[in-house]
Amino acid sequence: MINFIFVSPNFPEKYWQFCDELQKNGVRVLGIGDAPYESLSEELKNSLTEYYAVGNLGDYDQMYRAVGYFAWKYGRIDWIESNNECWLESDARLRTDFNVQTGVKLDGIEAFKEKSEMKRYYAKGGIRTARQIKASEGLEAVKRFSKDAGYPLFAKPDVGVGAGGAHKLEDEAQLEDFFQNTPDAGNYVIEEFVTGNICTYDAIINSKGEPLAESMCVFPPSIADIVNQNLDCTYYVERHMSENLRFWGRRTVEAFGVKSRFIHLEFFRLDKPHRGLGEVGDFVALEVNMRPGGGYTPDIINYAHNISTFKIWADMVAFDRRTTPDPHDDYFCTYVGRRDSVRYAYDHQALIDKYSYAMMMTPHIDKALAGAIGEQAYIARFRTEEERDAFLADACHRI
Repeated sequence: MINFIFVSPNFPEKYWQFCDELQKNGVRVLGIGDAPYESLSEELKNSLTEYYAVGNLGDYDQMYRAVGYFAWKYGRIDWIESNNECWLESDARLRTDFNVQTGVKLDGIEAFKEKSEMKRYYAKGGIRTARQIKASEGLEAVKRFSKDAGYPLFAKPDVGVGAGGAHKLEDEAQLEDFFQNTPDAGNYVIEEFVTGNICTYDAIINSKGEPLAESMCVFPPSIADIVNQNLDCTYYVERHMSENLRFWGRRTVEAFGVKSRFIHLEFFRLDKPHRGLGEVGDFVALEVNMRPGGGYTPDIINYAHNISTFKIWADMVAFDRRTTPDPHDDYFCTYVGRRDSVRYAYDHQALIDKYSYAMMMTPHIDKALAGAIGEQAYIARFRTEEERDAFLADACHRI
């Protein structure tokens, strides 16, 4: 029997479904989390063989003891995984210390966490990406970089999730202010500014580097703009993936040597020509995320394609292949995350009533995620672009 340790199986809340599908595939699922066992959902409890509560998932000694206990009780550990950006490095360190043969170990995690290190792998694969410099090289070096890259520039933490701490620098004065007033400026990277929609290549990859499922998300406003301007969060899954994105997504998988993972790769789709990067509509690599898309993205992909990414991922773990066919029944599936503090032309019930035929979920979002994806979410699917766009306009109409 496969011994699978799932780290933080209770957050995000929907991750119990990964555990459930693993258990259905005959995998022994062992959970480690920082929540008391009594607080876990019944669905999650029923999916776990055993749960080990720690006081702090960030305390490596506690995590090491938890894995050691499971290894003593159940034998060799085959998998350690959280599917969570926050714990990627800890997962890799535990795999290294316990000689777990699946997944990335500590000596390979930099390429998945550090935006500066990602550039080296993109270059290896011949994948276009914005030019970048480490802020640690100093203000004068960045000024020289700006002479060629031009303004605006974009500064973001070298290691970080989402848009936290990102800065758009319009001119040299703002660049100087950034260096003077950002305490950890040396931990940032600074890139030439690229405009366009963010599109993602979402896929479940087997041990041979082959995709078992692929999907494309489009983010009209970036997460950075959503957070910084308190916008509504909107994005959607395309009915059919761009073949151009499929090519670059698979090329990136090969360049990074991705194996046995659920991935969320970010690209810009250029909205104007950009010197050295391409023409309108071309894809430019932004960053890799070696975990599922955040929030309800797995559910949105499921509704868009009438599949279960939770099951496909669990099949990858247990069998290294899909056990269900692709139904080829596709929709545009949209996500709208609204703000509780904002008044809308359609209130909560009115929006549900108007789009009841298309509404799939209306969850209220955990506070830990609400800054990026809104407090009240609506997930709806449509066959046509016209229906999709009408829903997005109604849902985001503020008064």
